Amino acid sequence: QVQLAESGGGLVQTGASLRVSCVLSGGSSRQYTMAWFRQAPGKERMFVAADFRNYGRIDYADSLKGRFTFSRDNAANTVYLQMNNLEPEDTAVYYCSASRTLILSSLRSPSSYAYWGQGTQVTVSS
Repeated sequence: QVQLAESGGGLVQTGASLRVSCVLSGGSSRQYTMAWFRQAPGKERMFVAADFRNYGRIDYADSLKGRFTFSRDNAANTVYLQMNNLEPEDTAVYYCSASRTLILSSLRSPSSYAYWGQGTQVTVSS
């Protein structure tokens, strides 16, 4: 049974950086499309970034490109999201997700992912 566990969230000030991590257990991350989503209070879950089938070509939400960086360490079954120059609008619960079967056209759709972590809270104060 695949499980995902995020960590690294916290409370930071505007302009700070933060890195969140996600460890996959019960499988090998190199076999999965891995993604990050976020959900702010009262809003829908939003795509942040993903690496389709471990190809190393990272897709980012247009609004976050340049500030957020997705990376993965398959030897450690871990993916990361480095977030720089954080803004209050980045406040959300950040979720890690995984899928072995989704197709490229569904990369940004939350319903395409079979596995989810519990989320980690990131709060950016102004």
